[in-house]
Amino acid sequence: MSAALAQRVVATPMSSAGHRSPVPQRAAVQAAARLPVRDGKVQNVTAKEAGALMKEGWVLLDVRPPQEIANAKLVGAVEVPLFVVDSDMSPAGLLKQASNFGMGGWWLGGAHMKPNPQFMAEVQASVPKDTPVVVACQKGLRSLAACEPLSRAGYGPLAWINGGFDTAQPGDLPTKDGADIRLGGVGGLSGILGWTEAQREATRTEGFAGGAVNIIKVLAVLLVIDLVWFGYEVATDSNVLTDFFGSK
Repeated sequence: MSAALAQRVVATPMSSAGHRSPVPQRAAVQAAARLPVRDGKVQNVTAKEAGALMKEGWVLLDVRPPQEIANAKLVGAVEVPLFVVDSDMSPAGLLKQASNFGMGGWWLGGAHMKPNPQFMAEVQASVPKDTPVVVACQKGLRSLAACEPLSRAGYGPLAWINGGFDTAQPGDLPTKDGADIRLGGVGGLSGILGWTEAQREATRTEGFAGGAVNIIKVLAVLLVIDLVWFGYEVATDSNVLTDFFGSK
């Protein structure tokens, strides 16, 4: 690694909504991330630089949850999720899941997450402490937060991809079957419609066929919304059915 890259240390975390987590959880993640950042223990690298570091022997620690990895898998990465799906079905757990859905889960996909209690144990079982590590996730926030417990456990040097995999370009990082790593965070209604940047770029390369598919998707969504609205009216007003069938 070049001397300039080794000396460049992140000053502030990149602004990111962290769309997989509601606001209180993001605040806790940001608070945890400040410690190694403030102490100057975390190097700030781009996705392309991370790919070069992997070739030099650095381990890339992918802290995304399994569903994001399934969308776009890195070749040669160690996979340990920092957060796992919260399967709590108690009233409080269901309230958290409903809150996650209402705060963007319906559009971006993903379930309510909770910290992985086995994170450090799984990392230590796979990565020796004397190994330089690049930590990465989809948007960069979770990976930066993961650097705090890694640093306390004695790992170093450490680096993180500023902005996460969403900032990568095709070819920056080795992926399975050449998949676009930016597709890892695609989900929900936005993923179905193909409105993410990576999906729009893929559509442009497909020409008219890709555009026609998106038009069909939009029409299908509008039809579903119309049917849901009709069902709501039927459920709340019995006269709707009478009027509908009476007009036949």
